[in-house]
Amino acid sequence: MTTNTKAGHTVLLAKDLADETATAAVAAKLAAAVRAPVFIALAGDLGAGKTAFARAFIRALPGTRDDEDVPSPTFTLVQTYESAKGPVWHFDLYRIDHSSELQELGWDEAIGEGICLVEWPEKAGTALPPTRIEVALEMGAAPEARRLTITAFGNTLDDIEDKPLG
Repeated sequence: MTTNTKAGHTVLLAKDLADETATAAVAAKLAAAVRAPVFIALAGDLGAGKTAFARAFIRALPGTRDDEDVPSPTFTLVQTYESAKGPVWHFDLYRIDHSSELQELGWDEAIGEGICLVEWPEKAGTALPPTRIEVALEMGAAPEARRLTITAFGNTLDDIEDKPLG
């Protein structure tokens, strides 16, 4: 674990992943480790695997099925699920034009009560909470490979049980 106290963040995991199965395994470990309420920002370019990560994370939560239908919220902007850890809000902010639109999506309620998974978090602007987990996905050397970095910002470490992510 790498800590940068000046910037207020801790790198929890930096890892090369061979394929979507390896990405899903890390998502499942993170799902097991977090406690609600928690905000998880999913950062990366188009096709980097944000939705695949979110889908695996949601399916791995206790109280959900591993075959749970988890569509991309690209057009609906938000999908909600129930889990044993509380409500799950999966946002895709790609299509919003301004952070003021977040209120119409139930943003404040979601942040305060459950697990938030947010694709394209940079679109949230100043509404992005300072205490959060960021999962950054980048394309890897091979077509299916990814580079994943999980970083905790603020006091988010309080929301992660002592379980290895790697």
